[in-house]
Amino acid sequence: MYAPKMVDLDWKHPKRTPSSDASRKSPRLPSVNLPVMVPVAPAVRTEMSLASSSACSAYEHYVRLPELRRMFESRSFPDWKSEPVLKPALMGLELTFRFVSTVLSDPRPYTNRREWVRRLESLAVDQVMMIAGVVENEEEDPEIRGSAPVAELSRGSGVLARDGSSAEVWKVPGEESSVVSRTSEESLLPRLLSWLKSEDVARGVASAVECAFMRCPYTLGIGEPNLTRKPNLDYDRVCRPSELHELKRNPFEQIDNHENQSLYTIHQLVESWTGCAASILNRILLRIDGGRFEQAERDCRTVERIWKLLAEIEDLHLLMDPEDFLKLKNRLDVQTEEAAFCFRSRALVEMARACKDLRHRVPGILGVEVDPLGGPRVQEAAMRIYGDKSEYQRVHLMQAMQAIEAALKRFFFAYRQVLVVMVGSLEAEGSGGRVGVGIGFQDDSLSRVFLEPTYFPSLDAAKTFLGESLRH
Repeated sequence: MYAPKMVDLDWKHPKRTPSSDASRKSPRLPSVNLPVMVPVAPAVRTEMSLASSSACSAYEHYVRLPELRRMFESRSFPDWKSEPVLKPALMGLELTFRFVSTVLSDPRPYTNRREWVRRLESLAVDQVMMIAGVVENEEEDPEIRGSAPVAELSRGSGVLARDGSSAEVWKVPGEESSVVSRTSEESLLPRLLSWLKSEDVARGVASAVECAFMRCPYTLGIGEPNLTRKPNLDYDRVCRPSELHELKRNPFEQIDNHENQSLYTIHQLVESWTGCAASILNRILLRIDGGRFEQAERDCRTVERIWKLLAEIEDLHLLMDPEDFLKLKNRLDVQTEEAAFCFRSRALVEMARACKDLRHRVPGILGVEVDPLGGPRVQEAAMRIYGDKSEYQRVHLMQAMQAIEAALKRFFFAYRQVLVVMVGSLEAEGSGGRVGVGIGFQDDSLSRVFLEPTYFPSLDAAKTFLGESLRH
């Protein structure tokens, strides 16, 4: 931790003339070499590793991940290429509706119910905005446009068979076609709209759906007013809310602790959105390889927002009652490991690794090959692209990739703070944590992520040199 360094204390004074005041002379110090302990920070390990296999398996069993994953990986609409992206996202939104019901049904008088409701409404609105953004991007991709499973805009007789969802037929003045408005019968939002306790929250979310989908070709059909009379997504077949809510009971339901359901739902939300991100990251690689930089950039911005959404979801832990949470932790027998709890999610770790691996696509985006001798070929190409405004799509994409890195590191930094608040700093540092005295260095699994050097050193160097050149 410390390396001895020899410091010479034999000070050199300027020579004094004989007329100098002798009374002001100090006795000359002897030449002394004193060992001084200079702190040296240990090398930072930058690998991102999973928790132990047993810990990961226990976590997956707790959140019923195999069943949840089977749901959002199933394909009901082979011609709809956005299904792998939108299905887990819609499931996350539906889980939030269930979370609202859970919070408002909590009988404990000491819970911060008002803040819970505000946070969950904000979370639901943010998810609606995210989903609407994905739907907007669909319309700009000719391979996806028009393939979503929506209720037909017209029927010959204007009469609909009621096959699981309520529907209304609106006649548009001056047009022969009839507009179909179909409202989901399985989603919880229409039920929350009719419940006095949750009516205000549900109306806020329904209004957000109405506003967010103004620029979209269709709407969700989960209770929003649909004043623009758009076709509705076949929500019940895509999201399958009834099957999703069958997973409400977790394997430790016998534990008499009201925070159990909150913890369980939080991690199901995390897994739903990491599943969505995995599909988007795969699509980013395909679009970069195909030279579709503008579409890849939009997907990168979505991944950036997902990292921010995950941080918002993890922040919900801070609303749990401290004693009830710690009791639940002991009952669940959550063992402390060197790796933080979030590293028990294989999907989250794979998402982080995939985001980091985007750096390997930078040479292809710039149209150069990496110099095998380590020359600044990529850096120079980046400087040319930054200066040449004609290839702005490449610049936008590289900026979006660096924005993902920033959002990723912010997530793990914020998660560490949440962990400290929930279990205390000693346990949050993990069994392998080391604290460097006097320099504030934390060698734990979370700090290693956000203290890691930039994933894009060539882009970083290009901006540094470009900035210096513009100063002269």
